[in-house]
Amino acid sequence: MSGALSGLKILDFSALLPGPYATMCLADMGADVLKIASASRPDGMSQPPFLSGNKISAAMAHVGRNKNVMTLNLKDPRSIKIIHQLLEEYDIVVEQFRPGVMSKLRLDYESLKSVNPRLIYCSLTGYGQNGSMRNRAGHDINYIALSGIASYSGKKETGPALMGMQAADLASGANNTIIGILAAVIYRQNFGKGQYIDISMTDGMIAFNAMMGAAYLLDGSDPSVEGHYTNGGALYDYYQTKDRRYVAFGGVEAQFFTAFCQGIGRPDLIAGGIQPQDCEKVKNEVRNILRTKTLEEWKNIFSTLDACFEPVLKLSEALSSQLVKDRGMVVEVPAPDGKTVKQIASPIKFSESLLEYKHIGIPTSEANTKEVIQSLGYTDSEIEEFEKTGLFS
Repeated sequence: MSGALSGLKILDFSALLPGPYATMCLADMGADVLKIASASRPDGMSQPPFLSGNKISAAMAHVGRNKNVMTLNLKDPRSIKIIHQLLEEYDIVVEQFRPGVMSKLRLDYESLKSVNPRLIYCSLTGYGQNGSMRNRAGHDINYIALSGIASYSGKKETGPALMGMQAADLASGANNTIIGILAAVIYRQNFGKGQYIDISMTDGMIAFNAMMGAAYLLDGSDPSVEGHYTNGGALYDYYQTKDRRYVAFGGVEAQFFTAFCQGIGRPDLIAGGIQPQDCEKVKNEVRNILRTKTLEEWKNIFSTLDACFEPVLKLSEALSSQLVKDRGMVVEVPAPDGKTVKQIASPIKFSESLLEYKHIGIPTSEANTKEVIQSLGYTDSEIEEFEKTGLFS
């Protein structure tokens, strides 16, 4: 078997999290990804912890999985010729610089599509390629803030709540990059043309206002914090237990809510539903009930009840859970020293095509630069000259 995306060849100019995560996902599914990196500027993902006996961080080892790496000084005019040669095979480009940077390097879509008209070129940025904010700096929290989502998330007393993961970077940026590229591949197969893809992480977060946004555009009413059944305005919520752990209750449907009320010993609450008239009063009663037992005690009670009631797991518990084992969500990935490193697996399961975990991400000090350059027909003396004069820095 081969990977679902076997035959796709991608040049990856991205750094940090969103772009590298997207190209890792594509590589897991069989795409041939060549990361173009700087040997002199460390990636922002190069932060502790580091693999034992290695110069690569756990994060870089993960998002660099299955990729080859070539170091290249893109400010050196000679790099343009090399990129043009690579485009004879690698006809998909992913880049994550601010708008205009690739144009200054003469590596933008307009410059490169003349080399390969079938080129699919994806630019991933915070605010997109046009508009008043195109050149403004930003990170995950900023994109979420500007989307409107933060305004109705969190608690009345404390305001918007930070998430423990980068929703805009990953759910919006990386996933839309993957979707856009695969859609463009299908278009190219059907019509023979490549194209340019403009992915904005803020656009993606705005699109996530699926329910609240649809309602606002209909009636003009801003959603409020704890005003909807999924954002704290109902019994759908997290609750603390006696041992200061947390449980999650999401039983919106009547049958699940009924099972929940029976589980906590309050069948009298069934008639009021998950969004009772005096919600805050009822919610305080539920909070007090759930604080009377430990997490394990509640798990035992709800183990036989279908109530959308689950424990809030620590990461250590989640990654060692039976569910993760059943679904194969932690895999052993080969490392350069002959050992393996545990990593989170691809969440996509195929019945026919193969998911491969060939190797962890490799540091730039072990890049495949010479091998790639040799494949383009350069001699050893030319490569030595490139090395001496800083082309690979």
